[in-house]
Amino acid sequence: MPLMSGEVLKIDDIYVPVKRRASLNDDTVNSIAESILEEGQKTAIQVREDGERYVLVEGLHRLEACRSLGEDTIIGILVRARRR
Repeated sequence: MPLMSGEVLKIDDIYVPVKRRASLNDDTVNSIAESILEEGQKTAIQVREDGERYVLVEGLHRLEACRSLGEDTIIGILVRARRR
């Protein structure tokens, strides 16, 4: 039984804003990577469309954990950007 719905996204197509990168914690990435190895990805990341690419909205540590495991893809959910 699937725990999440979403689509398969190419990791290379996902842009991580610089401000978001600053919050990256290596210990958290390693812990999530171990969990993904044991149980698979349980929670989709959230992205929004920006032309030809996606911009990460939520899930930096999951994204970097998959990247550290050598994955080419990740499960993501497309969300709409909030209008200001």
